[in-house]
Amino acid sequence: MAKLNESEQQQILHNTITNGTEITGDINSQGDLRLDGFLKGNLNIKGRVVIGKTGKVTGTVTCRNAEISGSVEGKIFVSELLSLTESSNVKGDIVINKLNIQPGCKFTGTCSMDGNTTGNAPTTVAGKPQADAKTV
Repeated sequence: MAKLNESEQQQILHNTITNGTEITGDINSQGDLRLDGFLKGNLNIKGRVVIGKTGKVTGTVTCRNAEISGSVEGKIFVSELLSLTESSNVKGDIVINKLNIQPGCKFTGTCSMDGNTTGNAPTTVAGKPQADAKTV
């Protein structure tokens, strides 16, 4: 049996939580995750997170890349690209490197593109303390 290198292993590490599944607790994964169910807890994913239209997270999401079509209530930390589709509904602060927002998405919170995606909440937005920052 051939041994897979690290990049090949990352390609096959994909987890799916289907519609109708409810989880309470944190999820940690070295691979990718697609969520179409409900999670009350935190996601700490080394790869890509896809939250489908029926997916909902109440907690903190930390990952490399994310595409959100469902809803997230909590903080989001993405080290590369966060994509919010027209059906997404995000309530909470986001700390990202790059952001792609499609018309029609709902976002209530603050956005920081300072690259500090380690899980620490931003203390300023556009040079102003968070209390003075306006919701985007």
